[in-house]
Amino acid sequence: MAYAADDTEFNESFATAVERIGGLRWLERHASAAARAEYTEFDARRQDFRAFTMRWRDALDAIYRSAASDDDKRDRKAEAMARMRAEYEVMKRERWGGFAGYDGWFARANNAAFGVLAAYNALVPDFERLFERSGRDFERFYTEVRRPAALPKAQRRAELSARGD
Repeated sequence: MAYAADDTEFNESFATAVERIGGLRWLERHASAAARAEYTEFDARRQDFRAFTMRWRDALDAIYRSAASDDDKRDRKAEAMARMRAEYEVMKRERWGGFAGYDGWFARANNAAFGVLAAYNALVPDFERLFERSGRDFERFYTEVRRPAALPKAQRRAELSARGD
């Protein structure tokens, strides 16, 4: 295992990457064709959800960083959240065949919810690339992850990104 003190994004993204990689490995080796197909459908929705919510997180961030007044920012946020929920309903209907598994998240979505998603997912692509560069070997992968985990946070990000490329 690897752990970086005071770096939730690193630790949670690492755990998420290991869960995904390990889950896929298990499915490849032990699951039926039907279970693999079901997982593929689930994972496609999960990827849609992540991309969709991160796009809206970025849109909200742009609102917060703007020079607008606080009142204008609140109004723009409310409008953005309403548009996001409307777009979600379209995606749910048109891409997911009515799958409602994320309805609760969208009903309660707020800044904290977006922050949690970012913490759990922001660095996953770097970890997945590093796993591939490690020959898909968990022992080598953990060794490679421990190196940046021991560095200061800013250096850790640069190192992880470089190792993942």
